[in-house]
Amino acid sequence: MAMKRIDPEDWGKELTVGEVARRSGVAVSALHFYETRGLIRSHRNRGNQRRYPREVLRRVAVIKVAQRVGVPLASIKAALDSLPDGRSPTAADWARLSRIWRDELDARIGQLQRLRDQLDGCIGCGCLSIKACRLRNPWDELAEHGPGAHLLEP
Repeated sequence: MAMKRIDPEDWGKELTVGEVARRSGVAVSALHFYETRGLIRSHRNRGNQRRYPREVLRRVAVIKVAQRVGVPLASIKAALDSLPDGRSPTAADWARLSRIWRDELDARIGQLQRLRDQLDGCIGCGCLSIKACRLRNPWDELAEHGPGAHLLEP
């Protein structure tokens, strides 16, 4: 399918939520969700319909890429909030944000590798059996730390 060329007169034209959804490949409901979370912004026209600046497409693209690699929405919001005047990220901004997220991703990769390596014997919380986990969790001592896989936490 050929991309429709944008008439130069339309560059300043604001987009409807449907246009943003179609152009970004994100469902309208997801756009509304992003807006309630403060990731993107719109304003209402005289007919009380949402209108988005064209720059929202870049913000949505950044959100999609960050989500795809596993960055939590709270981290995405914090990163976007760090931009002056809530503008869309530039290439330099993206490089800075990706360096920050790289550390988070490296930590998550380490957790996943530990889980993979322990998966066949114990998932790290002592839940399989006291007999099988005596060396890792004698007498279910990890229960004192509450629920979860404590041996996998850094």
